[in-house]
This record gives sequence, structure tokens and C-alpha cells, in this order.
Amino acid sequence: MLLMTSFIDAAVWILKATARNVYIFYFSRILVGVSEAILFTTLPTYLGEVSSPKVRGTWGNSMTVSFLLGELLATVVGSYFSVWETSYIFLPLPVIFFILFSYMPESPHFYIMKRRYDEARNSLRKLNGKKDVSEEFQSLKCDVERQMSEEGTWKETFMIDSNRKSLAAALFLKISHVFGGSHAFVTFTQYIFDKSEGTFTTEVSSIIFISLGVLLSVFASFAAKWLSRRKAYIGSLFPCGIVLLIEAAYFFVYQHRPDINVDSFHWIPIVGMILYSIFSSYGINLLPTLMMGELFSTSFRVKAFIIVELVISMGSCIANALFYFLSSNYGLYAPLLFFGLCDIVSTVLCYFILPETKDKTLEEIQQLMKGNRSGNNLKESENLMSV
Repeated sequence: MLLMTSFIDAAVWILKATARNVYIFYFSRILVGVSEAILFTTLPTYLGEVSSPKVRGTWGNSMTVSFLLGELLATVVGSYFSVWETSYIFLPLPVIFFILFSYMPESPHFYIMKRRYDEARNSLRKLNGKKDVSEEFQSLKCDVERQMSEEGTWKETFMIDSNRKSLAAALFLKISHVFGGSHAFVTFTQYIFDKSEGTFTTEVSSIIFISLGVLLSVFASFAAKWLSRRKAYIGSLFPCGIVLLIEAAYFFVYQHRPDINVDSFHWIPIVGMILYSIFSSYGINLLPTLMMGELFSTSFRVKAFIIVELVISMGSCIANALFYFLSSNYGLYAPLLFFGLCDIVSTVLCYFILPETKDKTLEEIQQLMKGNRSGNNLKESENLMSV
């Protein structure tokens, strides 16, 4: 599935390079949506299945780092080259991805689901870097087979309490991410800086903002092993909300109170966006993607991703439309105020909805969702069975 995206992405760049009317660009954007739908449902699962609990936070966050790095490259290149030149510059990337990723092993979870046990052992050997993986294989085999023994029907998706909790947590993460302002800011970064009348050009301001996001996300990825999931998310949502409310106040005064001189405060938009980038780096930008690969049982995962991706796609459209509608009709302060309030509300909801999954195996997380709050009972049972 991941290798398939390279063909779609290559087709997108070719279409953009050769397009002669706007409908070709519309079609290329549809293909981008297809590629992202595959990517954001498959890659978190793959990373969750091939990573041990100790490094899952670091490698799970690498997806967000890569996403921001791509945004940075596109912003830099797109600011100084035409559309067709930019397309030809990026066309080799999906080809390189296809070649390099072809050497990556398939997830051992997938092989066990298909009862291809020898291939699962080989995959574990490559991933763990050792020859004897008997213990890891037996433990993983028991976990996957137990999860696969559960009915994965659409009815069970909503009837089983642990499935509902997992789905609620995933939807909360994704919706709070979108309506926390992240998606809109990526789309309208240059628009915001253009309105701020700051010291730098809009292109330079956008490059500074996204570059900082990349650096902070890299740092946050390596620091993930010290941060609990829930505390990190709460500690990200609340300050992001405060920053957005301050920016909303600035733009309200700037656009609707001409009697007040704000010339000495033109630095607020870019400083605010930098602070937003700092506070979102270890929470809003990282955890929704990381935890998508942790929350769901093997038998339930496909249906859960379908639901989440449908909801998040509609949410992204609504968030972007709201940003444009509110800023056009009321001023730039309005969407910033809306997203800031969403962050404050999400801070409260996070405590009740988001489980703590740090340093837990995928099976321990499932037991947590079933009511085993610490996962210790599961470990004790496994030790007794071994004896």
C-alpha cells in the first residue's frame, strides 16, 4: 500500500508539470487526497507494528517530521520557481522512495495475520537485528491471534466498549488537531504573514515558520521517550490556545480599531506563529499521527481508519472553509479566535478522552482500553503462563 503511493505521487507531479487548464490541477489535487488517505492510514499502522514500545514515540513521530520537511521544501522551492519547474524538481522523490522502501521488511503482524509464520520470523530478524527471535515471535503471535479472534464487524465497532473508547480517542486527536489551527496555518501561512505587515517578506516569514517547525519536531521526536502522551497533549493545547487568542486580539485591533496605533506591535504575528510552532511541536503536530498506530485492535483497525479518515477529511475541508469565510467576512481575528477557543475546549476534553499509551505494547494498550488501567495484570498473567 505504501509503495503504491509512489505511482500516484509521480502522476501528480507529471500532471502539474504538463497542465494547461485548471481542471488538470483539480484532478491532481484529487489524486493527492487519494495518496494522503493511503499514507495516513497505512504508515502509522506500519510504524506502530515494526517499532518496539521504547522507540515507537521517536519513529512514530518521524512521519510528522517528514511531513513538515516536505512542506518546508515545497515552500522554499515554490517561492522561487514556477509551478512546472517545481513539479520537475520534486518528480524524482516518489521514484527514490519506491526504490529505497522496496528493501524494507513487511510488518510481522501482517504475516501472522496471514499465517505466514516463517516470513514473520524473517521480518522480526531484520527488524530486531538478531537471529533468535523465538520469544518475540511467540509473544507477538499470541497477541495478534487474540486480537484477530475478536469479531471485526461494523456492529462490533460501536458495540464493544474498548472499540468505542479507541475510536473516540482517535477522533478527538484528529479533530482537535485540525480545529486547533494546524491545517489552516499550513495552507494560509503566507496569507497570514501578508496581512501582518511585518519586517520580513511573506515568503521569508513562511520559510522561517516552517523551518522552526521542522527543527522543533525533530527535537520533540527524540524527547518523546520523556513525555507522557496525555500530559504532552494538554501541555500543547493550552498554550497554543493562548497564543492564538493573543493574535486574534492583535488583528482585531489592527483591522477594526484604526484609532489605535499598533505600528510598534507588528512583530506579534510572526512571534505568535513561532510560539505556536514551539508549543505544537511536542503535542498537536506529533501525537495524533503517532497514536493512530497505537489505539486500535488488529481486527478493528481497518474499519476504524475508514471512519477516522472520512471524518478528518470533512473536518479539514470545514476548517479551511471556515478560515477563509471568517477572515473574508469578519477579519483575520475571527478564525484565530475560533481556533484558539477550540484549543482551550480540547484541553479540558483531553483529560477525559485520551488514554496514556507511552511505553506500552500494542496488546497492553488494548487491555488498557478494556479497563486494565496499568497493564500490570496482563504482564502477571503472561508470567504465570510461562511458569
